[in-house]
Amino acid sequence: MSIRTAALVLLLAGCASGPPPPDWQLEARAALQGFEKHYLEGNSKLAEAEFARAKNEIRRTGRGDLMARAELIRCAARTAGLEIDHCPGFEALRRDAGPEELAYADYLVGKGKHAVSEDALSRLVAAGVAFRTAAVTPAQIAAAIDLASAQGWRRPLLAWLEVEAKRAEAAGDREAAQRLRRRMAVVLGKN
Repeated sequence: MSIRTAALVLLLAGCASGPPPPDWQLEARAALQGFEKHYLEGNSKLAEAEFARAKNEIRRTGRGDLMARAELIRCAARTAGLEIDHCPGFEALRRDAGPEELAYADYLVGKGKHAVSEDALSRLVAAGVAFRTAAVTPAQIAAAIDLASAQGWRRPLLAWLEVEAKRAEAAGDREAAQRLRRRMAVVLGKN
């Protein structure tokens, strides 16, 4: 199970049996899912609005560990889209995070290992981590492009197409680079 999935499950603890979950859990879960959807689709404004809504709901609990998990969800999505940083939102909350969150944060910045699930986003995050550590292979780049395309995730698709276009240019393959740039233009609505 990915940390992203685990975080959403923990936010919904109590949904399966017993009394209904508190409103904040339902709202936080919906907002985090909305953040991921809009972020991956390339709609930054809506993504950030959803993330702010999730943080507001989680803030009501006063629990830094849940805020840290939310920040890891954001960092993972950014890693999938090759927006590589040191997860500053999480780092500000690191002291409140548990061992699982700390291990996942280390993984996201290329300092640890993590089991990759079959979940599409988890696989794209793994490719992003490999890119970050300069361990990404041509096959992983191609797989990331195919995966982002199949999911309709514009932001990571553009990022991975750019990586492949630069590789083609560096190899002197102008035809492949031009084909990739045309594909990027389609994604951007320039065709």
